[in-house]
Amino acid sequence: MSVEIKIALNDGIYLKDPQDSVLGRNILKHSIVLIDNVGFETFNFKKLAQEMGSTEASVYRYFENKHALLLYLVSWYWGWVSYLIKINTMNIEDPKKKLEIIIHSFVSASVDNPSTEYIDENKLHSIIIAEGTKAYRTKDVDKENGKGFFKNYKQLITTVADVILAINPKFKYPYALASSLFEMSNDHLYFAKHLPRLTDIKEEKNKHCEVENMLNYFSFKLLSYEIFIQVD
Repeated sequence: MSVEIKIALNDGIYLKDPQDSVLGRNILKHSIVLIDNVGFETFNFKKLAQEMGSTEASVYRYFENKHALLLYLVSWYWGWVSYLIKINTMNIEDPKKKLEIIIHSFVSASVDNPSTEYIDENKLHSIIIAEGTKAYRTKDVDKENGKGFFKNYKQLITTVADVILAINPKFKYPYALASSLFEMSNDHLYFAKHLPRLTDIKEEKNKHCEVENMLNYFSFKLLSYEIFIQVD
């Protein structure tokens, strides 16, 4: 029997944590399917309630609006990737090996996991690629950041940045590289499918392996430099 996993999120994002009830888990499950099918702009709570066979009022008991729901899903995914990194790097001492595992975790986080049966990680990953930035590239980003809504993302990037510094303590931009690696793991899958002239990744069955190879090449080439240009 698999152990159910619960990802901790900032309680300001939701009114009631959907992970804690059958109805809430159904909200997450059906919202992922619906957003993946119709897109976030077209998605609304009325359609979600119809998809679930429930009422709009039941959804509003968990989230104030659809932005909060998207932020919850994106934050859950950030926490999920952090969880995978923690599990996959357990007992690994070599920081270079850790970074390889982290990059693999970035790319493979979309594989559906039976421990989270109400979350389809594959569909959620599609949402992260296509809609994820809409959760934090908003006019209210500073206010929401002040409330700690992006803590899961910050923790994820800090974990990666620490590994980067363990590989090369002289590297000046560990957080920039860490966030770039994560965003690239998503962006180039999207580019391969929709904007192929923006990437070298091909829309083929092995595209995830291609992205992983690209990220390893990019990161270890940068980290191999020991001399940096000093800017006055």
